[in-house]
Amino acid sequence: MGYANGVVNPQRKQPLASIGIISDVQYADIPDGYSFLGVPRYYRHSLLVLQRAVQKWNDQKLKCAINFGDIVDGYCPKDQSLTVVKKVVGEFNRFNGPVHHMIGNHCLYNLPRDKLLPLLNIPGRDSRAYYDFSPVPEYRFVVLDGYEISAIGWPKDHPNTIKAMNFLHERNPNPDKNNPNGLVGRDRRFLMFNGAVGREQIEWLNKVLRDATDSEQRVVVCCHLPLDPQASSNEALLWNHGEVLDVIHRYGCVKACLAGHDHKGGYAVDSYGVHHRILEAALECPPGTDAFGRIDLFDDRLALVGTGRLKSQELVFGR
Repeated sequence: MGYANGVVNPQRKQPLASIGIISDVQYADIPDGYSFLGVPRYYRHSLLVLQRAVQKWNDQKLKCAINFGDIVDGYCPKDQSLTVVKKVVGEFNRFNGPVHHMIGNHCLYNLPRDKLLPLLNIPGRDSRAYYDFSPVPEYRFVVLDGYEISAIGWPKDHPNTIKAMNFLHERNPNPDKNNPNGLVGRDRRFLMFNGAVGREQIEWLNKVLRDATDSEQRVVVCCHLPLDPQASSNEALLWNHGEVLDVIHRYGCVKACLAGHDHKGGYAVDSYGVHHRILEAALECPPGTDAFGRIDLFDDRLALVGTGRLKSQELVFGR
């Protein structure tokens, strides 16, 4: 892959820019616990992982950083939610550059959208959390809001909540809508901790990708929820991942889709040559270990340079 101890080989040309990445910090000031599947979770240690990430990003003088969602955990006591979110955002703000956030389900368990988005400096309108940015002229990063249609984060009587609950009732017969029992294959994604991209956002995505094509930009799509079933567990997928991929596949400009949510990580290349990479979670790092990294942007590839449990990988563009 051209790496020696996670460092890009010296004969490679300089990247156009380098960007910090981390996902699923899920900090809470509570004792360590376990996931539903019995995987250990280190709620307090994850803040140390973030602190080490920011320090390394600053040492490397990176252009910007991207947080792939879930900065606090759902088990965080609700009377502490606002304080804890502010605390974690404060750690991100120690980075010497812009930090681009996206929302995850655990963020929305703690705070409603109208309180959360301003704290994360997310520029979406009407409490929507999708936007795009260009760290360098050659690249466009598109940040999707995977919980636009969602049973969490919106007021109970909001049209998006009602739409999400109707959607779940039709597809998941279990009383607990976070229980996949009886659901088969990709239908196991019809869970309350997932969500969907709405109609307006689909149209916006199409417009952004058309504009990026006209501008000859390479596009990286970022979403807390994974889009590709070959890279992800069925239980972690965006509800309408196929609809989003249909738009992405119309355009040759999209080179990679990056996600969090599925803590073990994952990787696949789809039939259109788009790379799908899921980032390993900071939350599941035992004390003294890490999971964060950076992306080096080149004309013909992305180089993920991982630290600790986040695997280094080169995503070479095939089209």
